[in-house]
Amino acid sequence: MTADSTAFERALDQLGREIVAGELPAGHGDTIDALVQRTGASRSVVREVTRVLGALGMLSAGRRVGLRVLGREHWDVLDPRVIHWRLESSERDQQIEELRALRLAIEPAAAAAAARAVRSGSASTDELERAVAAMRCAASEPEATAFLQADLALHAAVLDLSANSMFARLRAVIDEALQERAVRERAHLLPDPHDLQLHVEVAGAITAGEAEEAAAVMHQIVERTSQEAAGRTGSPAGPAS
Repeated sequence: MTADSTAFERALDQLGREIVAGELPAGHGDTIDALVQRTGASRSVVREVTRVLGALGMLSAGRRVGLRVLGREHWDVLDPRVIHWRLESSERDQQIEELRALRLAIEPAAAAAAARAVRSGSASTDELERAVAAMRCAASEPEATAFLQADLALHAAVLDLSANSMFARLRAVIDEALQERAVRERAHLLPDPHDLQLHVEVAGAITAGEAEEAAAVMHQIVERTSQEAAGRTGSPAGPAS
């Protein structure tokens, strides 16, 4: 990573967080020079940052009005960067609940679609099987490392197997939700054996072409994650991801 890219990421992260936190509230007006002073980055870096924030719906630019912070209703809330900033803010609980609702709406349906695609002979389960094997191998390691990567690969494989391009586009959103749980809540814990078993079961149901079973198990996986996030589970090792 070059010095310029490091400065860019740092300035983008700073301003994105400040907008989400309300330190730069909706309607706030600013200039490139003021943001240069605020971030310590160069004018060229700040200009690029404002272009990215504009693409995210967080900042607008006009010849007469300058730069203006936009309200949440304009944000690209499915962008992983916006999700990450919200998870780091006072909106964390709300963001977790919204991720849960999205996952419950999408992932069971994707698992069912994946099973139907496999049953019809139009899809290969190679990536899914590799992800399950990797999860088994990583079951003795903390979730923040190899197990997390295998978990991400399995959920991505399910989305890809669904043959629904809109589901597949949500991979980065699902990744952010899984990483949030693994890094923040289970970084020093071994994977729960029941967590592993549920993932083995959903993969097995998809491979067998059992759409209803695949959807039901995936629903369990997402529900158990949300229960853990809300502190409602009694499992000492923690539920599935």
